[in-house]
Amino acid sequence: MLLKERELSAGEIGQHFEMSGATISYHLSQLKNAGLIFERKEKNFIYYQLNTSVFEEVMLWLAQFGGVDNENKK
Repeated sequence: MLLKERELSAGEIGQHFEMSGATISYHLSQLKNAGLIFERKEKNFIYYQLNTSVFEEVMLWLAQFGGVDNENKK
């Protein structure tokens, strides 16, 4: 949700959690390896942004099951 609006550095992301910097880095690495986020390096900082195309694919997949289809609601 943090990356939904804009890209953030690892430090900015870490401010929202009670975890060590190493733990934040580990989780960001896992998200990057899964293709859920992108990273951009600028000087001494790494900025992360959401890979929206992956989430769009998930929403389309869920729609097949009626999970996000408003037409089926009564």
